[in-house]
Amino acid sequence: MKIAVLPGDGIGPEIVAQAVKVLDRLQADGLKIEMEYAPIGGAGYEAAGDPLPEATLKLSQAADAVLLGAVGDWKYDSLPRDQRPERGLLRIRKALNLFANLRPALLYPELASASTLKPEVVAGLDLMIVRELTGDIYFGQPRGIATLENGEREGINTMRYNESEIRRIGRVAFDIAMKRNKKVCSIDKANVLETTELWRQVMVELAKDYPEVELSHMYVDNAAMQLVRAPRQFDVMVTENMFGDILSDCAAMLTGSIGMLPSASLDANNKGMYEPSHGSAPDIAGKDVANPLATILSVAMMFKYSFNDAATFNRIDHAVKKVIAAGYRTADIWTEGTSKVSCSGMGDAVVAAL
Repeated sequence: MKIAVLPGDGIGPEIVAQAVKVLDRLQADGLKIEMEYAPIGGAGYEAAGDPLPEATLKLSQAADAVLLGAVGDWKYDSLPRDQRPERGLLRIRKALNLFANLRPALLYPELASASTLKPEVVAGLDLMIVRELTGDIYFGQPRGIATLENGEREGINTMRYNESEIRRIGRVAFDIAMKRNKKVCSIDKANVLETTELWRQVMVELAKDYPEVELSHMYVDNAAMQLVRAPRQFDVMVTENMFGDILSDCAAMLTGSIGMLPSASLDANNKGMYEPSHGSAPDIAGKDVANPLATILSVAMMFKYSFNDAATFNRIDHAVKKVIAAGYRTADIWTEGTSKVSCSGMGDAVVAAL
């Protein structure tokens, strides 16, 4: 199993280091794993003047899976837009055709008090957000900042989807729902946006191929409200790129911290890039206080989806559950009566649990 390791910026190197500890442990136990490192984001710009250096892209294309930390730092905000760290992330998603982003939001019983919502609202939460990742307003053309004839500036972005893009992400959502509770809620804004009017039409057509799955629809503004009002009503949510970006971060806080939310971004053959859903958090970089569990759980997802190794997925998943049950907490999920540990301390605890 060849894994491209892209630590990135901010807390990226720290959290990835803990995930690599897990991979090292699995390697020592007999799994054949090869890892090779490369820069991306601000680190890519520093190394090669490009947030996605050509060598990084080639390594990622040749690997069986990609482990990514995070990209971004305030010090790069003054760079031209195409050289900023976030452009490297968008480009690698597009170049690897990683159209399906899976973000599970699972609340561990012991973390119910860490959520900002009442325990009775979030207890038992287990939902999957399926986000389309390579289309929509993040990639649509034309885009840019133009100057009008009167000298006034105008920002332009284009929201667009074609039928095949919608259909393929819909199939991912329905297939996942078949293995869960057979419920799909499609999120759109079909009352205002023609792009998502087409989205809804295609989802309705696709549902005919999955008669066992209950399909419902919800406008995105209502979905945001329902996530914090009654999140357990959802099983699988499927939505377009920008809505999914926002809703998955909202769902993250239901779990106690965005530091608990892993993700997988997959192509049509289940080759994937695995990363925590949070950002680079430059304000705490280098302090050894970040939560590495989302990154470690992303490695678990790697074994489940790209390597088709359910046993290793379960082993990592159970190790994390054991550590949480034992009361270990990083600062973001710490509550009175639990044991506060550092980023590296949490990584060590998971390896010990393995």
